[in-house]
Amino acid sequence: MTDLETMPQIDFDTELDQETETDEPTMAHIVKAEPGENGAAKVLEARIMGTPVEALCGYVWVPSKDPKQLPLCQRCKDVYEMYKAFSDGVNRDVPID
Repeated sequence: MTDLETMPQIDFDTELDQETETDEPTMAHIVKAEPGENGAAKVLEARIMGTPVEALCGYVWVPSKDPKQLPLCQRCKDVYEMYKAFSDGVNRDVPID
């Protein structure tokens, strides 16, 4: 018979991606917005209220600076382009024969 060894329990933090950044931003991000919701209005409200917003890439932060001064996040751009390509023909009227 072999001896059994008990290992200590390890707690893993499952919400690592939800940490709000407080450092100076190094990139401009594209904010997630619901259908019918204006992304610019959402950012403006977050700047005024000090509430965090989430970007398409998953980055969460409280907007505080003009993003036009920063380079665009490549991951946000990729997600946006993929969404745009996917939804490009969805809303078009297709004639039925």
